[in-house]
Amino acid sequence: MPSHTGTSSFSRVTEEPLRRWISTLLATPGLTAIRDPDEAWRVHVEQSLTALPFVERYEGPLVDVGSGGGAPGVPLAAALPEREVTLLEANGRKAAFLERVASDFPNVRVVRGRAEEHELEGYGVAVAKALASPPVAAELCLPLVGVGGAAVLYVGPSADADAVGVAAGKLGGGPPELHSGLLVIAKVASTPPGFPRRPGMASKRPLA
Repeated sequence: MPSHTGTSSFSRVTEEPLRRWISTLLATPGLTAIRDPDEAWRVHVEQSLTALPFVERYEGPLVDVGSGGGAPGVPLAAALPEREVTLLEANGRKAAFLERVASDFPNVRVVRGRAEEHELEGYGVAVAKALASPPVAAELCLPLVGVGGAAVLYVGPSADADAVGVAAGKLGGGPPELHSGLLVIAKVASTPPGFPRRPGMASKRPLA
């Protein structure tokens, strides 16, 4: 495993549980296409922690929507041991995996379920990595966040911040802030009734 000396994001991270998580992730079929441990650390841990400065702007519990194998929720939970982190995952096999690895992280709970059917406005921050296109991810994340919180989306270089802004405006979100690989959308008003729409509709008929 690579050394992280001098990387400020890791000064608050207990690495041993994260190393065990990466090992278990690589040993479990169907959770990541990456096979090299160093590359897995870079993608699943280091990339996840790029959101840490933005997550820290906001108080309250955090939810990782569509957590899959646990990124970004697990690394963020390790970096923020005082924050409650919910890993929300609809797939039963993936949720069972998350239950196994969560025992290493006392502030983590796992919920098997869909964002469209989860508790509304109960979190300070919602994060999503490789969940869906950014406008769809915004619809799945913003309704879960209370006013004064934010959704933090991990995005690629081609992400259309204007399209996300259109979706966010219908969900109580402010104008997205585009950072390197991240869109940060503040929750400025309560999400109107009717959102999120029933399961599957956000992907079938995106708001933008």
